[in-house]
Amino acid sequence: MITLNPITLELQDVRLVPLAMHHAAGLRAAVQDGELWKLRVTSAPEPDQVESYIAQASAGRFAFAVLDAASDQVIGSTSYHDIVPALDRLEIGYTWYAQSRQRSHVNTCCKLMLLRHAFETLGCAVVGFRTDNFNFASQNAIARLGARLDGVIRHHALRRDNTVRDTFLYSITRGEWPEIEAQLRYRLQRG
Repeated sequence: MITLNPITLELQDVRLVPLAMHHAAGLRAAVQDGELWKLRVTSAPEPDQVESYIAQASAGRFAFAVLDAASDQVIGSTSYHDIVPALDRLEIGYTWYAQSRQRSHVNTCCKLMLLRHAFETLGCAVVGFRTDNFNFASQNAIARLGARLDGVIRHHALRRDNTVRDTFLYSITRGEWPEIEAQLRYRLQRG
């Protein structure tokens, strides 16, 4: 049965640390890089809601601040959530990065660290992902990881603009992890 404890993970120049209130100013700057809160399909908070976002994330999920390891600059956030210890299952999500860090190696590093920790340290049997039906960038990124589409839950959740989204569900199983890990490492080596 999986048990989560606070941990810091680091790979290349990306560090994941437990999200805390002292990250608020950095998170605010990161979300303003690209005005991410204006995207209707993302979980990024509005700048004046960062403290509330941190409080909710800390209460409801196992949230991380994503840092540039060289400068300690906050460049985004990601989380383990929907944790089901009895099934050795969790999900990775609530992920967003400052626009200047999108389409870089940052997401690959984060997912490699989180997946490795989930499968090799926590002993997960499966790791899930979910995303908005109109978040095509997220769907493509999840598919590039090697996750498989499990299905779609129709009329599933409210977006920030009060429209209702369909939710795409993906997963990676423990048996698929070695090949996915090799592919993620290969992608990082290629740059």
